[in-house]
Amino acid sequence: MPIPEFITTLRAKIGHDPLWLSGVSAVVLDADDRLLLTRRKDNELWAVVSGVLEPGEEPGPAALREILEETGVTAELVRLTSVDVTEPIVYPNGDRTQYLDVCFLARYVAGEARVADDENLDVQWFARDALPSDITDTSVLRIAKALDHGPEAWFRR
Repeated sequence: MPIPEFITTLRAKIGHDPLWLSGVSAVVLDADDRLLLTRRKDNELWAVVSGVLEPGEEPGPAALREILEETGVTAELVRLTSVDVTEPIVYPNGDRTQYLDVCFLARYVAGEARVADDENLDVQWFARDALPSDITDTSVLRIAKALDHGPEAWFRR
């Protein structure tokens, strides 16, 4: 999916200056306990599904929308797993941003995992003990918080 219109409008006013955004991510598991990952086009690294919240959009429905838009998979949310802030990011075009990320654990419901948008190069299921070595640091942390942290949501105290 292209850059959301509200970000394009803001960028026309602020240029490449830092922009604070809200995002969602999802650690998606199937019945075989495999993780759904996408290979991002912008950095060619594997990552959990993630995306920007549209103005006024609720995080839960946004996470489900992103899963479907990016992977063709329908999922259901299990629980909130973490809330954190990313390090500052500089995109190839010079745009600078930082995200407040709300991450969910989700369970596969239906669909064949595939590249379903223009943001990703590949989509695959991975066993927990066979994650690719070229995975984003933020995804490693989100997976750990979702699967190894316990039932309560993680946040910095």
